[in-house]
Amino acid sequence: MKRLTKKKALTLVKELDAFPKVPESYVESTASGGTVSLIAFTLMAVLAFLEFFVYRDTWMKYEYEVDKDFSSKLRINVDITVAMRCQYIGADVLDLAETMVASDGLKYESVNFELSPQQRLWHMTLLHIQERLRVEHALQDVLFKAALKAAPPAEPQSQDSSTQLSACRIHGHLYVNKVAGNFHITVGKSIPHPRGHAHLAALVSHDSYNFSHRIDHLSFGEAIPGIISPLDGTEKISPDSNHMFQYFITIVPTKLNTYKVSAETHQYSVTERERAINHAAGSHGVSGIFMKYDISSLMVKVTEQHMPFWQFLVRLCGIIGGIFSTTGMLHGMVGFLVDVVCCRFKMGMYRPLKEEEPLNMQESNENPIPTQNYTQQ
Repeated sequence: MKRLTKKKALTLVKELDAFPKVPESYVESTASGGTVSLIAFTLMAVLAFLEFFVYRDTWMKYEYEVDKDFSSKLRINVDITVAMRCQYIGADVLDLAETMVASDGLKYESVNFELSPQQRLWHMTLLHIQERLRVEHALQDVLFKAALKAAPPAEPQSQDSSTQLSACRIHGHLYVNKVAGNFHITVGKSIPHPRGHAHLAALVSHDSYNFSHRIDHLSFGEAIPGIISPLDGTEKISPDSNHMFQYFITIVPTKLNTYKVSAETHQYSVTERERAINHAAGSHGVSGIFMKYDISSLMVKVTEQHMPFWQFLVRLCGIIGGIFSTTGMLHGMVGFLVDVVCCRFKMGMYRPLKEEEPLNMQESNENPIPTQNYTQQ
């Protein structure tokens, strides 16, 4: 009974076979079929090879959500060189709540404003990258995935005394409240004031004003590789002594999660404006460099994603099956058209045989079969 049951089960399974096998004696191989098969196998191999590179590649996914972190501090990373002596200028931050932030984290270093050939080469490279980033936004994804950011060459030790260094490099970091504020560099050191703060500018001669500057680096939040800030490499030359440079910055909190970096930082966009200070012409203000920043309420989550292995297999099966089916259909259609055209020529060759049919009918009529006489006998 068990054997009969197994036989019945095998018979049932054989009847459910959706891929019946055709004996090789009934299969005819042709040159056209072999050519189409060779083309199909070549396409399968090429597309499968390219699909493997797509599987290896990754892409960046951008998501947006409300930033709920409002109690933490915001870090400002600064590296700016101003073409004035360090004793003549001061840098500080005043936020929207009129809270003056101490600039203890900033260092003042006397340097030359002109760059060395090696530094100038790096500076031009950075400007070229900034230009390409404005045109090709997908380049930022490459920087995210590569997580590479070359540091500027170290400044060579100068042989000159500090009295011959006419510029001041202000670098370091500050921690401020996560509210709108104003980071500025202007004439005179800042002093606390009941209504805010003030700068001792009266002790500095107007002839020494020169707010030509170069922003080597300005970022917000944790400094991580893979992000080149929009103002990095910016260089402005003041045409006159009394000049105001303004940068209006919108900061966007960013959570970056790639295979190389996982951190929370901030990106920003910026618009620039500059004008000469001339009270007689109605252009009022204070000479200096002013960076007014505001913080967006939206957070951007940037995640590096990779194609799952099962999706790669599905796409690979689709490529192989699609090419196999399509080439089979095309081969059948071409063979059908060839057969139709060839049959028409063959029908033309058989036309004389149809003309001979009436002659055969006449011969058969001349020699009739005597059926009746045969039956009578």
